[in-house]
Amino acid sequence: MTTLDLPPAPAAASVPAADRPVHPPEQRVRLGGVTREDVLTLLGALGGSLALDWLLYERILPLSGALGFLLCWYLLFLAGYVALGRLQWGPLLVRERLVAVVTWSAGLLVAAVIVDQIGYLLARGLQAASHLNFFTESMEKTAALSPITSGGALNAVVGSLEQLGLATLFAVPLGIAAAVFMSEVGGRMSRPVRTLVEAMTALPSIVAGLFVLGIVIITFGYEKSGFAASLALTVMMMPIVTRAAEVVIRLVPGTLREASYALGGSQWRTVWNVVLPTARPGLVTAVVLGMARGVGETSPVLLTSGFTSQFNGNPFSEHQVSLPLYIWNYVKQPYPEMVSRAFAAALTLMAVVLVLFVTARVLGGRPPGRQTRRGRRRSARAAAARAAGGQ
Repeated sequence: MTTLDLPPAPAAASVPAADRPVHPPEQRVRLGGVTREDVLTLLGALGGSLALDWLLYERILPLSGALGFLLCWYLLFLAGYVALGRLQWGPLLVRERLVAVVTWSAGLLVAAVIVDQIGYLLARGLQAASHLNFFTESMEKTAALSPITSGGALNAVVGSLEQLGLATLFAVPLGIAAAVFMSEVGGRMSRPVRTLVEAMTALPSIVAGLFVLGIVIITFGYEKSGFAASLALTVMMMPIVTRAAEVVIRLVPGTLREASYALGGSQWRTVWNVVLPTARPGLVTAVVLGMARGVGETSPVLLTSGFTSQFNGNPFSEHQVSLPLYIWNYVKQPYPEMVSRAFAAALTLMAVVLVLFVTARVLGGRPPGRQTRRGRRRSARAAAARAAGGQ
């Protein structure tokens, strides 16, 4: 058998490789954080925009006004910041820095307004609020020209606390019950109830006062009192409590409900023993937000309770003043002492509202289902007891 030697295959023609473009090495874009270049760019944009704004307002254009000056300065600052940023950053980082500057500017503006309001109240009201008699006396025996060392807002403080307490007593059960109905029961009536609650959220406060005035006072002949004012505050507080409570109840995990149903629990036992305890921190926050809404209302109290300078600790009889009504009555007086007392009452009311909102923030920081320290200690003791019993 003859073996044929095949000739070797011809070498493949070499194809020259195409020239590929050489790209510069990619630079790592770091979003967030502040570098020295960021600070210098910000300061340069601030200084340059201020100088250009002054040149436009004072030397070139016939413009005037502090508000226009500040607005023009801010627009020039943003334009200068973008121009300087393009010299050293890419488009993505420029947009990120611009959004950060605008966000910080908005936050600083809000903080400046709040600080300005607090400073103004302190400057006008601290003179009267620094005296102890402001919190221990009423205006029953105090004349208009009496010094601020006599008279105070004790009647208004007590009236606000009593009216707010009664309104909370009425609004909390109704609001939480409505929230449970909308989120747990449902049905065809849940949609009309939710629509009604949303409409009541935007209800003007004077309409609530007119409602109680027409139904309770005029129709049923009940006298103007702190109790009638608390009913008007209930109308204002209940939709706030209902909306916030519904949101919190919906955040409760569905697995907890399913576990309760699997153990044979009924719907209402599941709501009472599982859903409401799990959502307790959020429900407390809803109550506090409702109280913060009701404590500052003026027109419902004016229509349903009336004004009096005498101390009245009985909310079910005669007129009873509150802090907002106290402020409204005395701030329009032509006497500096009365105006100072009004600003002191406003300072007190602001402190009360601030405490309520801080309380709501602290209590609302824990999500539903997360145990408190006391609950964790109780669970640990129960687990230890079960382990000891098993041994």
